[in-house]
Amino acid sequence: MSHPLIYAANWKMQVDPGQARAFAAAFLDGFVPSPGDSYWFFPSAVSLEAAARALAGCPAVAVGAQDVHWEPQGAFTGATSVPLARGAGATLVLVGHSERRHVFGETDGDTARKVRAALGGGLDPLLCVGELLEEREAGTTEAVVLRQLDAGLDGLARDQLARVTVAYEPVWAIGTGKTATPGDAAAVHRAIRGALAGLGHPTPKVLYGGSVNLANAAQLLAEPELDGVLVGGASLDPAGWRKIVAGG
Repeated sequence: MSHPLIYAANWKMQVDPGQARAFAAAFLDGFVPSPGDSYWFFPSAVSLEAAARALAGCPAVAVGAQDVHWEPQGAFTGATSVPLARGAGATLVLVGHSERRHVFGETDGDTARKVRAALGGGLDPLLCVGELLEEREAGTTEAVVLRQLDAGLDGLARDQLARVTVAYEPVWAIGTGKTATPGDAAAVHRAIRGALAGLGHPTPKVLYGGSVNLANAAQLLAEPELDGVLVGGASLDPAGWRKIVAGG
């Protein structure tokens, strides 16, 4: 693999604080990061501080929130603000994950507000974009993805764009066992990278997410257009995750 990669683990609504500490101990035991590679973990809000503390011993590791509200504080029961996430140890945040968009009804406008709030409050966003199966079958993948991208990054200055990473996650491939081929992913990544460059992003980074696992991760990452992977279920086992980040 000829360029630095980002391995991002999204634990979703799983892994309690005690399990996060145990995972970190098992994962870090003897772990030697590959030069230049980064390892990002997105635990649930209740496990964020435990994970951040337990993983703090490895400089290549960063921890992020799975979601934030755009307001810094207030009467928003159940939500996590950027300052709260920062206080728990987060330096990153997922924004616009497909489950936020399609399960919780988050709009393009919501993602834009969250991106701006994250940047303004000291968190670097991992902005997720991706199409539904019917949109892919209709041939509108690129239009959908670029619409989500443009909305999420609307009005950002060059220095702000430099702090944003993008994850392409086709909704039809998340948790279904279906995965875009490396060629399919690369085509969309090229479109995203071109759009980011056109907006003034100095160093566009695009990850792939969608049923990534030990059996397909190396093949996907052999595609030069992929700067890393965003992984759900396959990131929950520390031994399996160690194998994925080690290239299988």
